[in-house]
Amino acid sequence: MRDHPRLPSSPGFWRSPVRGPRFTSVLGLVLLVGITVLFVTGLLSYAAYNPDLASVNDKTPDKGLLGFYLFDWPTNPHWLYRFTQGVHVTLGITLVPVLLAKLWSVVPKLFALPPARSLAHALERLSLLLLVGGGLFVFATGVLNVQLDYIFPGSFYPLHFYGAWVFFAAFLAHAALKTPAALRNLRRMRAGQDEAPDVTPDRGPRATAGAAPHGTDGADLISPRPAPPTVTRRGALWFVGGSSLLLFVTTVGRGADGLLRRTALLAPHGGPEPGSGGNAFQINKTAAYAGVRPVETGEEAWRLVVTGRTGTVRLSRADLLRLPQHSAALPIACVEGWSTSDQLWRGVRLRDLAALVGDGDAPPDVFVESLQRHGAFRHAALRANQVADPRSLLALHVNGAVLSPDHGHPARIIVPAAPGVLNTKWVARLTFGDL
Repeated sequence: MRDHPRLPSSPGFWRSPVRGPRFTSVLGLVLLVGITVLFVTGLLSYAAYNPDLASVNDKTPDKGLLGFYLFDWPTNPHWLYRFTQGVHVTLGITLVPVLLAKLWSVVPKLFALPPARSLAHALERLSLLLLVGGGLFVFATGVLNVQLDYIFPGSFYPLHFYGAWVFFAAFLAHAALKTPAALRNLRRMRAGQDEAPDVTPDRGPRATAGAAPHGTDGADLISPRPAPPTVTRRGALWFVGGSSLLLFVTTVGRGADGLLRRTALLAPHGGPEPGSGGNAFQINKTAAYAGVRPVETGEEAWRLVVTGRTGTVRLSRADLLRLPQHSAALPIACVEGWSTSDQLWRGVRLRDLAALVGDGDAPPDVFVESLQRHGAFRHAALRANQVADPRSLLALHVNGAVLSPDHGHPARIIVPAAPGVLNTKWVARLTFGDL
């Protein structure tokens, strides 16, 4: 033990005096709460995307047992998706320092030999490996998608979905195995019991009364040859907490209104504000990016095709303006975590358009098709309860101004509480009926 160990499987290889069961326990209990909320809000996001409705929006491939929780996403309150997805993205980014600190604190366990001393130990090691791998994968894919906008085109949703289930299953197993020990460690910490071994210059580590080697769960995290301390465990926890607070302050504002929007430096801003006046609020993709040409959206060329139980009608923008116009104050909320404040939209109710083709009594689902050529979600499917809501519009104006090309001129969908990508822009066709 006097020689400096060279292999990571040796306890003396890991010399940080900060590592210890109580440091790990505090981080673990924070993650127990935070990751549970993160997982639940993530499942809600998949329900909001209509994975149970039509293949066009199905982001749960083959559904199977993992689709057991799916339900019709409600339209009340109108800010529901803005809130749940804002919590999901902001909390996920805020927990990154806690997750990294937790993984750092338990890294000696990944190299410990023998691989399994008992069945319980083998289960703990397996859950730890899945937890580390799943955690890094889920957090990395989520953060990359938020920051770089569809970095995994066509594959992010199933990758993130299945990765989250693997990670959370390992997380639950690990929590069941380790939470009792974590609570015992915290009780000892409150009682003021020491967990660090007393190191003497000549004789190495010496257990003192109440020291970890004889009484603390997870004592194998403590180095038998700790390096000189540069920070206390409490200081390390303050550093992790301060890092999380910094990430929170620089992320949360894009999912809410107020002064914090100016501090949201790490959250995506949805691109530059297009135009001015009523259209001066965030977008996710421009008309140029989507491949929508001005010649297609002009008054002479553009027609909305509406199909339903009794046939098909074709409507110009002038025809739509002659129909009863209604207004709704609704936000745009994106999966990347940014959202707008309520914007005042004006247009034709979706249920009134359904009535034009014989579906007025009980509006059915609707399949929406866009002029968009590039990017994801060129099509969308809305549930019957969304079509029936009086605030669900085919919008022609916003905040008193005609829709700009980047906001979906000549017409776009706006539905309360729906993810932004289901509020289809540059609408070309509506097909009402069971999907």
